[in-house]
Amino acid sequence: MSTHTRRVLVLDANQRSALAVTRSLGKIGGIELICADSTTESLAGSSKYSRAYFTHPCVKTKPNDFITWIERFVADESIDAVFPTTEITSQIILMNRQVLGDCIFPFANYETVMALANKGELVKLAKQEAIPTPTTHFFATAKELDSSSVSDYPIVVKPCLSQIYANNSWISTSVKIAKTQQELDDILQNTGYLQNYPFMLQEFIPGHGAGIFVLYDQGKPVTFFSHRRIREKPPQGGVSVLSESTELNEQLKQVADKILTAVNWHGVAMVEFRIATDGTPYLMEVNTRFWGSLQLSIDSGVDFPKLLWQISNQEHPSAVNHYRVGQRLRWLLGDLDSLYLVLRNKDFSTGFKLKRFLSFFIPRPLRTKHEVNRLSDMGPFWHELQRYITDLKS
Repeated sequence: MSTHTRRVLVLDANQRSALAVTRSLGKIGGIELICADSTTESLAGSSKYSRAYFTHPCVKTKPNDFITWIERFVADESIDAVFPTTEITSQIILMNRQVLGDCIFPFANYETVMALANKGELVKLAKQEAIPTPTTHFFATAKELDSSSVSDYPIVVKPCLSQIYANNSWISTSVKIAKTQQELDDILQNTGYLQNYPFMLQEFIPGHGAGIFVLYDQGKPVTFFSHRRIREKPPQGGVSVLSESTELNEQLKQVADKILTAVNWHGVAMVEFRIATDGTPYLMEVNTRFWGSLQLSIDSGVDFPKLLWQISNQEHPSAVNHYRVGQRLRWLLGDLDSLYLVLRNKDFSTGFKLKRFLSFFIPRPLRTKHEVNRLSDMGPFWHELQRYITDLKS
């Protein structure tokens, strides 16, 4: 293995997951980190571990311009490895993998990624592997669906792709739940991408969500991790603002391993489930990228970016069979937003609001670390705080 300084480009630098990658890889000797995104400043680019920051064309609105930029940038800056952290960026690069040349890009090939990222293909694969999924009906476009034939509500309207690449731009989609035929008709008529792109109607599974976070090396599992969301933004369900590492659920681990082994997976992934009231885990989707609360796994003893770097360099990382359970991660400004949404929501009781207020101001410092604001690297927090205040004024 070469001993010269390796230059690593971390993309999507405004993501908190990119900050976690930057802090992780930046602590490894012999690596010079460069961050990039489409804005003039960024979260990860403000870290002391980022040696330089560059602005590139917007990946979502100008993907062709971005590909032209990264091909030139990798060559001109002698980049040895590229680490993206969003679905759009990773997929557009995989679609144009040749522009990176011999540069390390720690993903499976495009076809393998899409076998999991395409939710329709994932359901079909799960059925082949005898993995439980919600009852599903497939439609090429909304014109194929006669809503009067649907009798079981609520029903889930799920696009096959979270991000659709069309006409040199990306269309973001979302999962929606219809409680009545009228709501279903409204969704079908008022959601533009359903008129032209495949989607599914899925049985709604009462219960709660769960996930397994993984790293694979050419089809072989390296490590697993699990956490639970304690608080979210919005509070009814959304982005995690306070999370906690949990013990691995062996049943979920086995199902995740089964689906990932079936495609000879390589790299990181998040496998999401819906746990029904009878305890049955239903496979819902697989996110083929780093996840938002990545820093929690690192704090708990599973350093996914470092392990992925070692694998990508043909090193043999030490097996991680145990990690700290009960470790917490808090996104402070996100938690503040969540508290505000709770206090102004009339649906929450006074008792719940008081409990939430007290829990915000009485944290558990021995078990909790902050995701962005860290004394050893405060640049990202000052950047985030400045942006937060600016948004409040606007």
